Amino acid sequence: MIKKHFTISIGLCLVLLLSCTRAERVDSELPNNTPKGQASVVDNDSEKNILQVAIGSKDHTTLVAAVQAAQIEHVLVNAGPLTVFAPVNSAFDALPEGTVENLLKPENKQQLATILTRHAAPGSYNQESLIKNADKGRKLYMATGDYLDIKIEGDDIFVGGAKILATVQTSNGVINVVDKVILP
Repeated sequence: MIKKHFTISIGLCLVLLLSCTRAERVDSELPNNTPKGQASVVDNDSEKNILQVAIGSKDHTTLVAAVQAAQIEHVLVNAGPLTVFAPVNSAFDALPEGTVENLLKPENKQQLATILTRHAAPGSYNQESLIKNADKGRKLYMATGDYLDIKIEGDDIFVGGAKILATVQTSNGVINVVDKVILP
């Protein structure tokens, strides 16, 4: 009787081991580019977050490509609030020739991430709150730890030298569309 139970136990252990080994093989066969994290969540019912709005904008294809190359999509989908100063495609085109192509190379991922992070501020800053901060002489704290000047010239608002063209409210913060890439 003991020998029978021992044989059954060994058989069950072997079945478990084989099933675990097969599961590991299946997992290892998945491509390395399988999206992970919050950035890969598909939700058609909720309001769009910063990343989803940017992806849907024909004027921000270069910015989206840069965010993906730097692999910082997860930052733009976090709960926030977060304010992003989103350069339009023509802002990237205005950079010296070859700059964008060079930054998109895998070996420049960290430099690209730093430049993009310089366009993000913790908190929610629409045009009205930027004007209030400018009137008080405050600078805007960015996610990189830098402080950018806020200037008002007539009806125009500038942050770090970039003119705000439009503001879009999202589920996790604010996108301020700007006409320049904010560089150190």
